[in-house]
Amino acid sequence: MSVLNSIQTWLHGLSIPSLLIVGVMTGAGFYLGKTMKYIRLPSIIGFMLVGVILGPSLINILDENLKNNLSFITEIALGFVAVSIGLELKLVTLKKQGIGMILIIFFECFLAFAAVTAGVFLLTRDLPMALIFGAITPASAPAGTVAVIREYKAHGSLTKALYSVVAFDDGLGIIIFGFASAIAQSIIMGEGGGTPGSFINLISEPLLEIGLSLLVGAISAFLFCLLARQLSNPRDIFILTFAVVLISTGICLYLNLSFILTNMVLGIVVVNTQPNRLIQKIREELTEVMPLLFILFFVLAGANLNISVLPSLGLIGIVYMLLRSGGLMGGAWFGALVGRAERKIRKYLGLGILSQAGVAIGLALIVKHEFAYLGARGVHIGSAVITTITGTCILFEIIGPILTRMGLRKAGEIKTGRKP
Repeated sequence: MSVLNSIQTWLHGLSIPSLLIVGVMTGAGFYLGKTMKYIRLPSIIGFMLVGVILGPSLINILDENLKNNLSFITEIALGFVAVSIGLELKLVTLKKQGIGMILIIFFECFLAFAAVTAGVFLLTRDLPMALIFGAITPASAPAGTVAVIREYKAHGSLTKALYSVVAFDDGLGIIIFGFASAIAQSIIMGEGGGTPGSFINLISEPLLEIGLSLLVGAISAFLFCLLARQLSNPRDIFILTFAVVLISTGICLYLNLSFILTNMVLGIVVVNTQPNRLIQKIREELTEVMPLLFILFFVLAGANLNISVLPSLGLIGIVYMLLRSGGLMGGAWFGALVGRAERKIRKYLGLGILSQAGVAIGLALIVKHEFAYLGARGVHIGSAVITTITGTCILFEIIGPILTRMGLRKAGEIKTGRKP
């Protein structure tokens, strides 16, 4: 450990320029990602390993200060991931998927919420804590799923179902979190002898966030469509896309809205209102830039995976992981069964929705901040939640892409040898 500390101190003493570090991130991520094919793993596992090596777990070149300075890369990447998801959600396709897709999203979110809430309550006998853990459960990490789909050029009904589920479960998850957090805060304030806040007031903020996110997305889409009609060159269209995504994401960050939801709406409106030739040009240009964004995004994601927190997970972390996995997979299977989805969706959809990262950690940070004002009980819950969610996200980000690839291959939507 002293040797490692010496290496970290020496590297920090060099004052390495940020651009040089970004170059190392890109090059090392690219080549280590390529080597993953020899052990039949998705490239993003290699990208994240580079981040783990460069992050606080090892040499710590990507320290907190630099990660904060480079956070705009994560925001840009997620903005484009959200747009690309939206561009896959044609209403005609959603109509073909029918009520089955709605049932899948409903059951996988609520069954996972119920399972984790019940499990954590039986373990801790703390209902507010159990509600918070349950409410964070549905939050997913769409970037991991989309990266695997794009890397292996997956195509088919399961792929389309995955796009739909990762698009909408975060929105439903935010609503669930708003209600559960309001109830948990009310319980704690009541136990402490304080006056519980109005339930409507407590849930109004997440509902307002969702509503405004949808509105910003719709306005951004309208402006994009208006301007894109005047362009014909694919590169010009991409530059416009880049500008609109950055503007809409920036507005959301300024107003504390969900830029993932906003950019997803942008993509949905565009794909359902514009001619196919324009959509095809956008997709072709995104195909060129997304691999680079994925490398930078997942290297930074890996740098946030501090392996040292894993031993502190304890029993509550194990319970959370097992029940979240079982709830999501079981809920997806049951929803597909009730909705009469085809057999391969019933069998393999659950494997593709386990990744969890940014949104979940963001919700955990909200809990830590808001519950700190509720006294010692709130501080305890906030600390337990942020520690557990951070640790379990490390494992979900590793196993999630692997299981996504496995599900797509078993469903026959990744052809043998189909690899860039």
